[in-house]
Amino acid sequence: MEALHLNNFNRHTITEPEIIRRILSGEKELFEILVRRNNQKLFRVIRSYLKDEAEIADIMQNSYIKAYTKLYQFKLEASFSTWLIRIAINEALARLKEKGKVYHINEQTERLNKNSILEIPDNKQLNPQQKMIHKEAKLLLENAIDQLDTKYSVVYMMREVEDMSMQEIATALDLTLANVKVRLHRSKVMLKNKLFEISSDKEIFEFGNSKCDRITEYVMQNI
Repeated sequence: MEALHLNNFNRHTITEPEIIRRILSGEKELFEILVRRNNQKLFRVIRSYLKDEAEIADIMQNSYIKAYTKLYQFKLEASFSTWLIRIAINEALARLKEKGKVYHINEQTERLNKNSILEIPDNKQLNPQQKMIHKEAKLLLENAIDQLDTKYSVVYMMREVEDMSMQEIATALDLTLANVKVRLHRSKVMLKNKLFEISSDKEIFEFGNSKCDRITEYVMQNI
């Protein structure tokens, strides 16, 4: 078996189709690569629907386990992350339905209750004053995103923060490309200009190493 450097999942040379083929052939330990590669993206997408960290972690874990058990059904026509996001969104919508908040992927008009903003690690290369400014700027952006309706915030998060293609977003949310473009445009309009200027910061809603490790450990123990 090829030696794996599991501390560098995103840069590992093994391709996604090869990982999936080998998992289906019995090397289930390779599923850890897929989990770590997708933790950050999945966290941000689910957070567009739910704000409670414990619920988000629960949805993430359930989604990974479901993806593993159904991996034989995955077609390589789309990326694994897009397929995984579809599973996670369905899990999040089911959770909202249980709580009496019925959402539809194509028409999400009800606002989620807003909880506390996640703690964002400071950039260690900044001096104390710069760290404070950096942190406050990210908190302002997070607050602005949290004020958007879910149907806008999830599209904004996928495109502007996670750099997903418009087609990937359309596939994940079961929308037309035109609808995705409209929602993205409206989300940007809703965010004030100065907040939008700092939106290229990829550290917002960061899913830190310890959280990533906890999710990964749970999933690998339960598949």
